[in-house]
Amino acid sequence: QVRLEESGGGLVQAGGSLRLSCAASGRTLSRHDMGWFRQAPGKGREFVAAIRWSGDSTYYGDSVKGRFTVSKDNAKATVYLQMNNLKPEDTAIYYCAAAVKTLRIKTETSYSSWGQGTQVTVSS
Repeated sequence: QVRLEESGGGLVQAGGSLRLSCAASGRTLSRHDMGWFRQAPGKGREFVAAIRWSGDSTYYGDSVKGRFTVSKDNAKATVYLQMNNLKPEDTAIYYCAAAVKTLRIKTETSYSSWGQGTQVTVSS
């Protein structure tokens, strides 16, 4: 089991940027695919971005392509989500998750470890 803790959320104006971090402990990130999901009030959890255990492939949800970038630093056991040109519809709780080399990297149920989430609020 990987223990995950997100940080970096906050309040930002539309057009602004935030960088979320996800610190992992308990297992090495080099063996896990890592994903970011978000959940807005009254909505289900939505796939945002993911990065393969090898770091050589990244994936994005359609609503964030071209604005968000996922990366990781295995030495620091940390995954990042750089969010640029934020929009009010990006407002949500953002969750970091870990999966053991999954085929369905965009699927919520592929992930066995989850963080507690960090709130991102984008004002118009």
